[in-house]
Amino acid sequence: MGKTDELVGVADGTATVVTTPPVRPAVLRPRPRPVAVALVAAAAVGTAVLLLARTGWLDQPAVQAWRTICLAIAVQALPFLLLGTALSGAINAFVPADLFTRVLPKRAALAVPVAGVAGAILPGCECASVPVANSLIRRGVTPAAAFAFLLSAPAINPVVLTATAVAFPGNPAMVAARLLASLATAAVMGWLWLCFGKEKWLRPAVRHTGHQHGHSRWTEFRHGFQYDFLHAGGFLVLGAMAAATFNVAVPRSVLDTFSGSPWLAVPFLAGLAVLLAVCSEADAFVAASLTGFSPMARLAFMVVGPMVDLKLIALQAGTFGRAFALRFSAATTVVAVAASVLVGGALL
Repeated sequence: MGKTDELVGVADGTATVVTTPPVRPAVLRPRPRPVAVALVAAAAVGTAVLLLARTGWLDQPAVQAWRTICLAIAVQALPFLLLGTALSGAINAFVPADLFTRVLPKRAALAVPVAGVAGAILPGCECASVPVANSLIRRGVTPAAAFAFLLSAPAINPVVLTATAVAFPGNPAMVAARLLASLATAAVMGWLWLCFGKEKWLRPAVRHTGHQHGHSRWTEFRHGFQYDFLHAGGFLVLGAMAAATFNVAVPRSVLDTFSGSPWLAVPFLAGLAVLLAVCSEADAFVAASLTGFSPMARLAFMVVGPMVDLKLIALQAGTFGRAFALRFSAATTVVAVAASVLVGGALL
């Protein structure tokens, strides 16, 4: 930019030309985005797989099993991720900004359980709840209520409860226990965030929200949908890879060792739910197949899994930041296990 000449008037009617130095715009250095890191990592793994294919290494049974499990987890979660990102884009473009703040109670402590119960309306898994919760926060909903919705939606929706009833025929107590323990966990975590949560832990990805003047609502929907899907898709792939690695690396005999101990069975199945990353619509059938474990331990598997697993932790880290994901996931695991023990001890 060149120098700027200005005319400055003085008292005697004369004018003086003052030359001011140019103002240089600040140089903004691009910061690495989590979605870019995730996509690059996924691309690097895919490239490595293609290179190793020529050596026959991919023909090994363990590698074939890893590849099958990883693909199964990703394909199983993809439809619900599409559902969640579509809902997120629709909320961003079509829903009035103040709708949720008008519907939910004004007091945050009351908004938390209401949002938890509202999770029943989202027929998806945890992959769908993360982008929707992010949109709710962007719309002015208190984070505590949005997090209660995030935890309850994949655990108490009608599809999940119906699958649980089918997996445990003639055992309505298991369905009721899953519903109550999941709702209790979601509400407690929302209240804990109200009491101890800090804004510095929550760093949502920067994006525009709401209808922008001069743009059609369908354009806003498309932009929001594309951003959310690409942002979450890379982390979903990374989470599926981590879960597949555990499935292949840990021998089946380990399950038999822990099933014989009533004190270790509950935390073991809770940890197993985190690592297996089974979709909430299917985890009831996995729990039903673990016949060597107590009903309370299998309840913990179904309560913890939809709220804390590897792919969900990855999605939360990419959406809200690692500081939030690590703290929130650890606290949710503890609360979910405690709720499973209390509710399971009373009903099962």
